[in-house]
Amino acid sequence: MITIRKATHEDENQIWDIIKVVIAKGDTYVFDPASPKEKMLAYWCDPEKHTYVATIAGRIVGTFVLKDNQPDLGAHIANAGYMTAPNATGMGIGKIMCEFSMEEAKRLGYTAMQFNFVIKSNDRAVRLWEKLGFRIIGEIPDAFNHQQYGLTNAYIMYRKL
Repeated sequence: MITIRKATHEDENQIWDIIKVVIAKGDTYVFDPASPKEKMLAYWCDPEKHTYVATIAGRIVGTFVLKDNQPDLGAHIANAGYMTAPNATGMGIGKIMCEFSMEEAKRLGYTAMQFNFVIKSNDRAVRLWEKLGFRIIGEIPDAFNHQQYGLTNAYIMYRKL
């Protein structure tokens, strides 16, 4: 059974264990694969964000953040980022985190959700977001320097809540 809750300071080492493996491949997130723990935790667990963890039997298997997509007059649209532990892929954790985050975003007062930078070659994520009602509203040419494919496009994906 997957449980989702707000992250605590005590979760940071397990969150880092997920982040370091996800960014190491250089294929889905813009962060330098060699980014240090302090930099990544400062970004992911920033007090300006709502940070959550997904757990199975007390073990963190995923994490996500919710935040304002833009400040002030754009703050009614949420932005989110998700990471699943590689040893827990294929268990539906990303789907459960996204579904939870959409409900949580509504509860927090957001009216829509936008992903600003979904790597086009990340077929698994693109298919999942589309299945959950997001649509591609833009494509940024050569936006991401994919470690395997070189310059790769990124999508902007959006859905109303």
